[in-house]
Amino acid sequence: MAEEELPGVLILGIGGTHGVLEDLAALLKKHFHLITMKEFLENKKEMSKKIQSVFVFERRPTIDRELLESLPNLKVIGNSGVGVDHLDLKMISNFGVKVTNTPHAVADPTADIGMALMLASARRLVEGNVLNFKFSWIL
Repeated sequence: MAEEELPGVLILGIGGTHGVLEDLAALLKKHFHLITMKEFLENKKEMSKKIQSVFVFERRPTIDRELLESLPNLKVIGNSGVGVDHLDLKMISNFGVKVTNTPHAVADPTADIGMALMLASARRLVEGNVLNFKFSWIL
């Protein structure tokens, strides 16, 4: 499928401090024509017709009434995080737009980190590592 035929997805940007990770952008490009917020703002009239989805990564871009009103073909907002507290679901649904998220995406890594922290605390691993570092110059 040519890039022109792919549905447009609005993202804040690629890379940098708040942009979509480059690996994730590569995956998205297989299914969407990526449109950055900068491209959208530079040519709102043309780009607004192409955008059918917004990909929210680290709570960006901000979804407000002005943005929703400027995207007449918007069908779905995909949130890359667990919660949707930062999205006004009632307002979004009034525009006939669906919202998705990834509620279980970080369940296993969170449990792993929790277990690691408990084990490290119980075995005083951090203190031992610091102690080892302080005296490693003697050897």
